[in-house]
Amino acid sequence: MKFVDEVQVRVEAGDGGNGAVGFRREKYIPMGGPDGGDGGNGGSVYLIGVENINTLVDFRYHTVHRAQRGQNGSGRQCTGAKGEDYFVSVPLGTRVFDANTDELIGEITKTGETLLVAQGGFHGLGNTRFKSSINRAPQHASKGSEGEHRLLNLALTLIADVGLLGMPNAGKSSLIRAVSSATPKVADYPFTTLYPNLGVVRVDDLRSFVIADIPGVIEGAAEGAGLGLQFLKHLERTGLLLHVLDIEPYESSESPVQAAQKISREIEKWSEDLANKPRWLVLNKIDRVLEEELEAHCQAIIDELNWTGPVFKISAINGEGTRELTFAIMDFLEQPQQKESKKIAEPVISWD
Repeated sequence: MKFVDEVQVRVEAGDGGNGAVGFRREKYIPMGGPDGGDGGNGGSVYLIGVENINTLVDFRYHTVHRAQRGQNGSGRQCTGAKGEDYFVSVPLGTRVFDANTDELIGEITKTGETLLVAQGGFHGLGNTRFKSSINRAPQHASKGSEGEHRLLNLALTLIADVGLLGMPNAGKSSLIRAVSSATPKVADYPFTTLYPNLGVVRVDDLRSFVIADIPGVIEGAAEGAGLGLQFLKHLERTGLLLHVLDIEPYESSESPVQAAQKISREIEKWSEDLANKPRWLVLNKIDRVLEEELEAHCQAIIDELNWTGPVFKISAINGEGTRELTFAIMDFLEQPQQKESKKIAEPVISWD
């Protein structure tokens, strides 16, 4: 399924039903009074959070969403039926903006959470409502008001606990395949993910977390090179970033340290908050280095980066080291401060 994270849609609430003008027509009651009923309220349009979708692609083909109009009132003081509300399913993490004013209307973050985006019209009043001591036979009723019409911008920010950073072909997609049931495309040639992938990592029967793999960032992304930084917003909600490094790249003149420094610079250009998030170093593809040389090879990278944070050595392709990594992530996410907030202020990491 194609990944789409920004769309524009039109929502139209239903108009209120009109009130009725009517009079009692019953045998033996020659002077029957007014009995016109009220109309029904128009249906409203709501967005509702749904867990099993993570793209806005359906809105590319269905751009207008209308709620039902309220029915008109009728005689014998019968009230018209209310128009049915219209519920639009959206993925969790969807922000809703008014397209004309750019005002943030709200955000959907939980399954089943609803957000009113277009209010249905108010019902019209039947002539019974206008009866008074000086007007016993009113000849008029009111019309229902129009439902609200709005043009909305929907912007999706995926909700994940952990986000993956790294250059194209660093092994991020292989890592998410190794630790979750997600199946992003992987290849043994220079290749970058074209859209974000989400995977649920189940540590045991009761504990799990969500990991996000976004397209690889290249140098100059902040200026629009490659896919630019358009997908980095999907890491803004995460509590932890894993910086995946290819420790033995194929036919590349660029060292792992240079690759890490480039990513760091691009992240800092994009967002200081993102650059300040907790970040762990994941040295991938250890299967391509001789066992007797591995420790020295990894330590040289760590020293050159002047890295003092957590480091994990893995081989995503065969799963080596990934179990230890996932348990460490789970322990980190279960810390009290992580449960309260995924955003933790830490010193900016600079690898220049």
